[in-house]
Amino acid sequence: MGQDEAFLLEGQSQKERKSNDWTWRWRWRPFDWFRKLSDVLHWSFVLSVVIVYGINQGLSLGLSRISIQYYMKDEQKLQPSEAQIFTGIISLPWIVKPLWGLLTDVLPIAGYRRRPYFILAGSLGVIAMLTLSMNQLRIELALLCLMAGSAGVAIADVIIDACVTENSISHPSLAGDMQSLCGGSSSVGQLIGYMISGFLVHLIGSKGVFGILSMPPSLVVLVGIMIREKFTPSGTYRRVSQKFGDAGKAMVMALKCKTIWRPCLYMYISLAVSLHIHEGMFYWYTDAKDGPSFSQEVVGSISSVGAVGSLLGVLLYHNAFRHHPFRRVLFWSQLLFGASGLLDLILVSRINLKFGIPDYVVAVSDAAITHMIARLKWMPLLVLSSKLCPSGIEGTFFALLMSIDHVGMLSASWAGGFLLHVFNVTRTQFDNLGTVIVIRSLLRVLPIGLLFLVPSSDPNASILPTEMLPTKKGEDSAKTDNMEMAALINPVDQTLAKE
Repeated sequence: MGQDEAFLLEGQSQKERKSNDWTWRWRWRPFDWFRKLSDVLHWSFVLSVVIVYGINQGLSLGLSRISIQYYMKDEQKLQPSEAQIFTGIISLPWIVKPLWGLLTDVLPIAGYRRRPYFILAGSLGVIAMLTLSMNQLRIELALLCLMAGSAGVAIADVIIDACVTENSISHPSLAGDMQSLCGGSSSVGQLIGYMISGFLVHLIGSKGVFGILSMPPSLVVLVGIMIREKFTPSGTYRRVSQKFGDAGKAMVMALKCKTIWRPCLYMYISLAVSLHIHEGMFYWYTDAKDGPSFSQEVVGSISSVGAVGSLLGVLLYHNAFRHHPFRRVLFWSQLLFGASGLLDLILVSRINLKFGIPDYVVAVSDAAITHMIARLKWMPLLVLSSKLCPSGIEGTFFALLMSIDHVGMLSASWAGGFLLHVFNVTRTQFDNLGTVIVIRSLLRVLPIGLLFLVPSSDPNASILPTEMLPTKKGEDSAKTDNMEMAALINPVDQTLAKE
């Protein structure tokens, strides 16, 4: 063998080794990422996020949505309008999330602020789901159990949000990673839930699925046992009523800070003008004479693909956009979000059939693309929200921000229903559905004009004024029972004075 041939073989061998090394690093990259987060934030926190977001919230959402629909239709024999009203009532515990956050922030139980509430939330969910699965209840009691289950999920969500927020403030460079972990866990859980929900309802019925849904909250009880938390001496939570008042004052003062209220206003408006017309599209999918007449299994599979799109949005943000400024990501995602809404117009106008494209292909593509862009738009808002929470009321304030978001989504849902009503889109009449889709798509682009409300700073840096950040380690901020809230309120006053 000549020297040239040996040189070529050595070069090929080096390329193969590099290729194998790259493949190996890419394959183990997620595990390295989990290990990095566990080393910095502790494994109990990472596992708690996976359980609360991925299993108790994501998986349960995928399983419960279809099972509740069948339960109300087959077990309770409700009319569609009644079922729609009761579904809204079930979500009420999410609107009062600040209350749960306030309790966890200022009212420790047995010396702990997070652990007992995890156990309480998990126990509430277990009892509610088991009661539904083993009894034939009247609609009033069934609705109460469903609300209790929803409250259990909401309380656990508030607590883990508070933990994420605290870690985002103490480790600002990992804020994007933590939101990626939360969003990714939720998306994977929803994907699994949607994939198996139809099969389980067919196999064991909706009440049987409720029995299975008692398992995720039992894991939340485990989270309350294993998560790390410092013990709070009993003397620090006396005069609870005064602390409630101080927390409320701190929240009001924080909202007066321009650094905080401007992004809050943007988040509400961006959600409120993104009108929801899901029910109009759903009825067109299933009942329109010239529509695709999708079966229940097909509708479920479309939801599964939507969950895949959400997961792709999380991965795309984490790997490509988490270090980009908020305004840049929101500009392009909002613009693409408006354009993606026109995919529904292709279906409704039947343009796809003229080109021989099946309805299912367009519907699946629409679900994947729309959910991916929606998640890509949502991720920077979550990161931003985690950075807007003043020290001492992290759980309460983040819950307030999420409550504002829920009110925005509720506004979008009601406005979308009003738009469907104005254009006479009914169970059997869909002539104006295309017009509704165009209006909705145009409204989705409007928040671009309000991006000046969003900070233009580095997303990995702290956004709050230094006076509202946690005190340095070693400083004694608990000299009196009331010092925790007082230390927060006074700096906020100073910040407002500067502005």
